[in-house]
Amino acid sequence: MLSTRTLGPLSTSLVGLGCNNFGSRLDQAGTTAVVDAALEAGINFFDTADIYGATESEVLLGRALGSRRSEVLVASKFGMPCLDEPGGGSPAYVKRACEGSLRRLNTDYLDLYQFHVPDPTIPLADTLGAMAELVEEGKVRTLGCSNFDAPMLEEANTARAEAKFISVQNQYSLLWREPEEGLLSELDRQGAGLLPYYPLANGLLTGKYKKGQPLPEGARLALMPAERTAHWLSDAILDTVEAVRQVAEEFNVPMLTLAFSWLLSRCQVSSVIAGASTPEQVTANAQAVVDLDPSIVAALDTATERERRIL
Repeated sequence: MLSTRTLGPLSTSLVGLGCNNFGSRLDQAGTTAVVDAALEAGINFFDTADIYGATESEVLLGRALGSRRSEVLVASKFGMPCLDEPGGGSPAYVKRACEGSLRRLNTDYLDLYQFHVPDPTIPLADTLGAMAELVEEGKVRTLGCSNFDAPMLEEANTARAEAKFISVQNQYSLLWREPEEGLLSELDRQGAGLLPYYPLANGLLTGKYKKGQPLPEGARLALMPAERTAHWLSDAILDTVEAVRQVAEEFNVPMLTLAFSWLLSRCQVSSVIAGASTPEQVTANAQAVVDLDPSIVAALDTATERERRIL
């Protein structure tokens, strides 16, 4: 069974379930099967957003949880354009977006409500004020953000005394080490946690990809815009993947385990957000967590140092 870490007043499983596949790749039956497998594996943290599945992710997740809603933590996000809504961080939109998420999830409250992307057109203090009112009204328990860098997080910490972000959800993996350029230190100063997304770097860290070989059938990378595919399948990235594979072979540890457990070796990481489209995937993700020997962590840091240097 998965252990937990503290995130503000919350206690999150070390692996969380990213619900971006719900309503797009998965229908209700597929969603329910994945949610059931997550609960069986000890995952208690479910991360969705209004834009996932064009709002259907929240609907399907709410139905799949049903009477078990109070047993888990549900996080959602607002701020990106959604259906006919403009997105952004205006106070009126914050309130409207939250009401929509609560209705679709069929719940009275969100455990964590996250500002999905910064909005430079609205003072952050105004957005935070509206989010704080949601907490006061009992509609939201805690507040977070996503895709914020260290200066943005520092600004948020001083903008409103009554509204503090307990978490930042950013991309972080062995192949994307940008949070180490100031964000981790700022999280330490604020006592907030990091929720990494894309922990497997679009599948490159599953061990299924090899340089010079065709993409696996159904690969996420094949569905991406050409420029993103070109980045992730560049010779430099694939060379780093091979360096990680060599560490996996040297220490006889699967690449999947290295990817998740290396992230969790960072004390700032509260829960690793990983999507899944099958029950088997979510079970494998949950079982991939181990305490890595410091020598393995050091070897991985060295193998992926290039990805840190180029940022």
